[in-house]
Amino acid sequence: MNDEFEISESGSNFDIKKFLFRALSYWKLFVILLAVAIFYVYQKNIREEFSYRLSTKISVEDDSNPLFTSNASLTFNWGGVTAKVQTMVVTLKSRSHHEKVVERLEFYKSYLKQGRFRKQDIYKSAPFRFHHDYNFSQLIGVPIKVTFLEADTFELEVEFPGNTASTQNYVSKKISTVDVSPGIFKKQFKIGAPIELPFLKGTLVLAENRTVSSGATYFIQFNNFDGVVASYKGRTSVSNPASSPILDISLIDKNTEKIVDYLNTVVAVLREDQLNRKNQYATNAIKFIDEQISRVKTELSKNAEDLNDYRKKNKIFSLDNESVILNEKLTELDAEKDNINRQLNYYANLKNYLATSSSFTEIPAPSIAGISDSNILNNVSKINELSVQKSKLQYSVRSDASIFNDLNRQIEGLKNVLLENISAATDVLKREAKLVNSKLSSVESQFSKLPEDQQRLITIERQYSLSEQTYNVFLAKRGEAEIIKASNVSDILIIDSAKNTGAQVLGRNLNIRYVFAFFAALLVPLLLAFVFTLLDNSVHSPMDVEQLSPIPILGVIGKNPLDNNLIVHRKPKSAVAEAFRSIRSNLQYFYKSKHLEGAKTLLVTSSVSGEGKTFCSINIATVFALSGKKTVLVGLDLRKPKIFDDFHIKNDVGVVNYLIGQESLEKVVQKTDVEFLDVITSGPIPPNPGELLISPKLSELIGELKKQYDYIVLDTPPMGLVADALELFDFVDTSLYMVRQDYTKKGMLNFINEKYRTKQIQNISLVYNGYDQKAKYGYGYGYGYGYGYGYGNYANGYHEDTKTKSGLLTRLKSVFKK
Repeated sequence: MNDEFEISESGSNFDIKKFLFRALSYWKLFVILLAVAIFYVYQKNIREEFSYRLSTKISVEDDSNPLFTSNASLTFNWGGVTAKVQTMVVTLKSRSHHEKVVERLEFYKSYLKQGRFRKQDIYKSAPFRFHHDYNFSQLIGVPIKVTFLEADTFELEVEFPGNTASTQNYVSKKISTVDVSPGIFKKQFKIGAPIELPFLKGTLVLAENRTVSSGATYFIQFNNFDGVVASYKGRTSVSNPASSPILDISLIDKNTEKIVDYLNTVVAVLREDQLNRKNQYATNAIKFIDEQISRVKTELSKNAEDLNDYRKKNKIFSLDNESVILNEKLTELDAEKDNINRQLNYYANLKNYLATSSSFTEIPAPSIAGISDSNILNNVSKINELSVQKSKLQYSVRSDASIFNDLNRQIEGLKNVLLENISAATDVLKREAKLVNSKLSSVESQFSKLPEDQQRLITIERQYSLSEQTYNVFLAKRGEAEIIKASNVSDILIIDSAKNTGAQVLGRNLNIRYVFAFFAALLVPLLLAFVFTLLDNSVHSPMDVEQLSPIPILGVIGKNPLDNNLIVHRKPKSAVAEAFRSIRSNLQYFYKSKHLEGAKTLLVTSSVSGEGKTFCSINIATVFALSGKKTVLVGLDLRKPKIFDDFHIKNDVGVVNYLIGQESLEKVVQKTDVEFLDVITSGPIPPNPGELLISPKLSELIGELKKQYDYIVLDTPPMGLVADALELFDFVDTSLYMVRQDYTKKGMLNFINEKYRTKQIQNISLVYNGYDQKAKYGYGYGYGYGYGYGYGNYANGYHEDTKTKSGLLTRLKSVFKK
């Protein structure tokens, strides 16, 4: 950013001597810091709570279904052990996996007991259990004290710091607030009796074979679910030594019993999920078959009813020999035709599914449609597995990771091959269908010579037989799918389950901390001396600006404490808002001194992006509007538009659309929540912003705005980066040039100084932005510049956001400042 400027100041070599003397002058600070560091380390050591590490080992196998045959086509290959291992590693590191584990173990709920320095997690050692209502929002982040009074009575005690408390529903995971009374809440309950409070609902019962003594005190604490998941996810590590099928899963925690349960549950959930994914193909097939059975069963019942009704009505219960032979031929051909049509329908649906879907995890097995083509069976299985793997990785891997590119390439390749297989198989089936239809027509011609009652009976029997055969085929396929699903076993083999046989203790060498404390105390003075010795090239105070530039400072603006730029609108009584009012007064005095009548124009620019020109232009326009003057803020930074975001308006149309003649002025002006303030955004980014800003249409735009508004504020591009802003000075009465504390480099002012000295730019003033008299450089000069009651004792009662803080570092600086 700063490469655009040529810093005219002469560089200076680093002065070692000056650095050493400055460092020695901070010896008092070193002694104080060393004493503080030693005291801190001592207190930390005596309060240290050791962490432990335990691990479990699993092996990722490639167990195939023992019942798999060439006909049992519902089982598919997972792609080998290597692919499985990588999938398991990613799954074990995923947030979704840890969410399942935390939810199953209810680790968002802790049982605590007060120790010497802290509340300690006692987990299963607690003599009671609290069974909470899962669908009720429970108090989070605040310990609930449980004091046992008698054998069957206890007291709940909660201290609320404010009027509201946070709660979380552990079914929906939604966090909400509930109104409470500040202070200490106490209430007695019976053990085993329901507890129904606005912030807590459940039942407290004693653990099996446990008793409690009178006066014993414990704590229950619910925590934010997402925070607990993130904590366990961050403390769980998965390693795959030497790219073997062995995975080593370890966890660090302060409670070894929790580590054991968490690791074993991590593996249990992984085994279940892996088996479910392994069964996904069969599950999809069963779901599809059930839908078909339901449909065919209805048809079968109707056909059976029609057959019985016809026989009873016409008293025909059997066919003659010729009719029987024709019926058998027709039934056989109907079954063959139905089988072909079923395969053709499957291929058509599969082809449409491949063309329109981005996920291929729901493809039913081809075998349920009677398809035995090995190429299609294998390719459908492979594309289904790759899609399941991709779907699983989306929860834990960034979408632009290389693994997704590999999976997408494999899926696309398989899809193209499968489409070719479908095309070839469809052609074969269509030829077979023509042959069957020819045979069917021949038999039906013989059928037409039979008596009418015989024909009718045969037709009904044909429909019944066809439905019956289809129903039996689907029942057989469903049985096959159920057998394969039931016989599948997980590919996760537990080698060593987690067990506390001697947990590894972490961080036992505490004395080394005193060494680090010494060097940390020494490092601070050395760093301070080094930083202050270096040639500092940033602007740190209004005094720096006065020394660097002949251009007058119109005003000084403090730091913006809000999350957007609308501080004058949202905090009208703040010190920053007062600073903008002072700038408004100074500008009005300038306009009056120049005897300017009618609409007044103002341009706001800076050296580079980030110095606050948009912040200034928005709030200058706001203070003008708050004074009852019709004001318009025009975004002329066509390369990097910003102002629309703060006002929550769209940037679909704006200055660009007007300048190219696409929209009228009325269409590009947008209202804001601030009365009397309108905004014209820059609009879509054009390919030629510089040419647009020098077009005659801009002069026409300013002229039209002067007829409608009292004040026109132009938010322009940075002068130091592009030449656009220079072209705009001819349209304005005065200009503001932003300088930001601890951001603007001194050399950046050379550019505007030169323009001002050669009178290329006149009627320009500087605005000092981001002023903080308590900044790290300690410039407490108390500048006025319209800052009004910004800081100091006189500010009390005038500004709602003024706070006076006096820290240790500030006092130390005053002691050691030269």
